[in-house]
Amino acid sequence: MKKLHNIQQMTGKLLMLSVFALGLCFTSCSEDDIIDLQPFNQISETVAFSTPEKVELSVLGMYNAAQIGDYDGGLRGYPFGAAFVQQGDNRGEDVVNIATFYAITYQATYNATTANNVYYWLDTYRLINRINIVLEGAQTAADNGVISQEKANQYKGEALLLRAAAYHELLVMFARPYKHTADASHLGVPYHKVPFTTQQAIDEGFATGRHTVAQCYGWILEDLELAEQYLPLKSDWAGNWKVSRGTKGAAAAYKARIHQHMWNMAGVITEASKFMPGGVYAGHYALGAEPWTVFANNYGSDEYIFGMENSATNYPSVNGALASQYKRRLLVCHSPINWRNPFWLPDDKRRTEGEMVFTDGGRKFTNKYRDVVGYTDLSPMMRYAEVILNLAEAYARQGDVVNGLTYLNMVRNRSLADVATQAYVASDFADNVELLEAILYERRIEMAMEGRRWPDIHRLQHCPHFPIDGIPGKIANGSPSADLFDLELGPYTGPYPVVPLPYSSHLFVWPIPQAEINANPTLAAQQNPGY
Repeated sequence: MKKLHNIQQMTGKLLMLSVFALGLCFTSCSEDDIIDLQPFNQISETVAFSTPEKVELSVLGMYNAAQIGDYDGGLRGYPFGAAFVQQGDNRGEDVVNIATFYAITYQATYNATTANNVYYWLDTYRLINRINIVLEGAQTAADNGVISQEKANQYKGEALLLRAAAYHELLVMFARPYKHTADASHLGVPYHKVPFTTQQAIDEGFATGRHTVAQCYGWILEDLELAEQYLPLKSDWAGNWKVSRGTKGAAAAYKARIHQHMWNMAGVITEASKFMPGGVYAGHYALGAEPWTVFANNYGSDEYIFGMENSATNYPSVNGALASQYKRRLLVCHSPINWRNPFWLPDDKRRTEGEMVFTDGGRKFTNKYRDVVGYTDLSPMMRYAEVILNLAEAYARQGDVVNGLTYLNMVRNRSLADVATQAYVASDFADNVELLEAILYERRIEMAMEGRRWPDIHRLQHCPHFPIDGIPGKIANGSPSADLFDLELGPYTGPYPVVPLPYSSHLFVWPIPQAEINANPTLAAQQNPGY
């Protein structure tokens, strides 16, 4: 793991590869902003892929770009170092933003120049350009005999997995959900498959506007299909790379998530079933003995499928590290809205003080991210528990109570104080719709503080049974009263000082950054309405 940990220290050698620096504006750039295609202090992509060592370093740089990001010259963890967790939580109602750090996101007061939104877009497209450079460069290296075709395919699989994850991240933030139109023909995001390493490619990029959501999801699935074909199994990696580099299991798990957002429940079942007994990835992943096992043993847990590695020498600064934000600095706590969730039993192990939560001033904070010194906690992109819950939901939506209940209990039972008396049984539910409700609430409990609430809010706008209308109301920004966390009060029913916003509000989606609009006439005509 030293290569990845020390990658920032290699500036004098290979850090300035074009894979790190070319195409700093990816969707579009004004000519004045376009960097030299081969500045004196950079190595061209031709050289970057000229030896096996340089190819490997270029691939590691792709992961570094996914983990670190840039925030006006600093580090923030866009898109996958920490930002997707922090933004995904604060766009939803199951956390309370205590300070001003995420107040704009939390209160939906953003505009086309809001820094967090702008860099979320820019850094994700920066990552995508690095990915496209790796895809092209790895194949060129294989064609030139620098590496084997098998090795090139592995690298391409890693790149395709990250590209799919990156584009889905953009879609849930900057576009309406898949079911917004009957055929998903509404605007998604620009989907680039070639790197911007030549003036011709940059010029062609200017002519590219937003593809439809249907097109984007189709290409994401194509990327993931190839990724699963090319990538190694988890067991083929060693050490931390078992979870922090791409695997076949990660690609399949992402496919299940994508099919869920497309409302293709048969597709969810096909992909998620690969992890169950008899499936091709059975035995590679397992739930921890306790709900906190995965967080206490980040990189060694069989429950983690994929995530971004952080180390004491390479993390997205104190402003982006998860343990810094959620523990040391106490910037975000559980919301009474979810803490008093009636489906969350009072003696559920996920309430265990010192393991899953800790209390400060009567407020409840997550203990999922624990390293407040080295900030080495893995950024959780995919857990086995989510795959199981995705499978449970898909079966419930298809009317299969038996399988839906089985997979719901698989996750829930390990957190129960007394499984014999507290586990769900079929008679607890009148039908599959009541079971579905329990599954959706279980997701909020199990995945709390992992950035998954907003993607669920996004896709559930069009749920036929439990639709969410826009952005739910929230507890006031600031320190909530300790009294609000008293479970004896029952479910939280208001007030909601941060008022709900209907789905029709333009604030449901983020605006395309003004810098992009100014630079690209095609995108200027495709800004999200209302901005």
